[in-house]
Amino acid sequence: MKILVIGSGGREHALADAFSQSTQVEHVYCAPGNAGMDNATITSIAIAETAFEQLADFAEQHQIAWTFVGPELPLSLGIVDYFQERGLKIYGPDKAAAQLESSKDFAKQLMVKYGIPTAAYQTFENLPDALAYIRNQPYPLVIKADGLAAGKGVFIVADEQEAAHVLTDILADNRFGASGAKVVIEEFLEGEEFSLLSFVSGTDVYPMVIAQDHKRAYDGDKGPNTGGMGAYSPVPHIPDSVVEEAVRTIVQPTAEAMTSENTPFNGILYAGLILTDVGPKVIEFNVRFGDPETQVVLPRLKSDLAAVINDLLNGKKPQIDWQQNGVSLGVVVAAEGYPGSYKKGMRLPDLSKVDGKIYYSGVSRIDGRLVSNGGRVFLLEVNGKTLPEVQEKVYTELSKINLEGLFFRKDIGFRGID
Repeated sequence: MKILVIGSGGREHALADAFSQSTQVEHVYCAPGNAGMDNATITSIAIAETAFEQLADFAEQHQIAWTFVGPELPLSLGIVDYFQERGLKIYGPDKAAAQLESSKDFAKQLMVKYGIPTAAYQTFENLPDALAYIRNQPYPLVIKADGLAAGKGVFIVADEQEAAHVLTDILADNRFGASGAKVVIEEFLEGEEFSLLSFVSGTDVYPMVIAQDHKRAYDGDKGPNTGGMGAYSPVPHIPDSVVEEAVRTIVQPTAEAMTSENTPFNGILYAGLILTDVGPKVIEFNVRFGDPETQVVLPRLKSDLAAVINDLLNGKKPQIDWQQNGVSLGVVVAAEGYPGSYKKGMRLPDLSKVDGKIYYSGVSRIDGRLVSNGGRVFLLEVNGKTLPEVQEKVYTELSKINLEGLFFRKDIGFRGID
């Protein structure tokens, strides 16, 4: 069969790569994809991820068996609804279910209604009410733009002055446009964060192995938040009992709640969790694979990913097996200045001899050579028996490469080391 993947980043490269390894798959197309992922079995197609009609036309014309949606934006805009209306198979939640990510207020209301553990919160649509609320709150606080903000809509504020500045920026100065028409103000939770992704089909939940990513730009979790500078899986300091509790008290109840609300969830449910003194709680939900978690979780999948998705789309119970031993770790290489302003068009070195798996994200091709075309340029993933072993391996490999104009964190996985 032929498969279409929607998206263009490292996550989509990892997905396309996993699909292409299936004996059931003839070819994988990725729209719009990127120049780094193209090979004999993966082809990038110059169609934007939100050009629903063109994407559906392509799927029909090329006899695509089914389409897999990588990023959140097309899901929030209803690409699944559109494809299904045209009789095309597509994997991901419909527009109503995608509200779990596209509206933080929707997600919080659902969690409170169904007793799913999360931080206490209030939602505001006007600045005076929000400013009045923050005068009597303990700090730090967390302020979130309600809608999608490309990973840049969450702020941890240390005091009332900083909170007022952020609220004014969002509600009065319209920093995030319609995505900031409402803000969610939450209590700050302390603990260890981890990512628990699951295949969800209505009320059936199939958890994946957990991962932990590093959002801050610089070593020691310093600097601004990014889309993610690296990740590793498993997370040794999060016990299996905690993961089981999270599935029992968070993921399964969420799937059942969505069905009860007549917005059944079908797709990838990403639970961003934090282990507090009273157990795991939800920080956020996403309705798709995470990036860079995908690049370290999928290498640990022993089953055929294409077969898993095919079974789920056809109402069958999938066979899903994970590696129980070993570690996968990925380090993002980004353009200097990211997540702020950065240079594009830098020629990349030949990475074909690197001992590890390269997943490209922000790249294009000029005169036959790959050049940088985004903040996060590529990720190097390695695996091995232990976390210290893979850390040493990945940084040894990166030290061999001329990465002028680029940077990476040198401590990915440090939280997992005793």
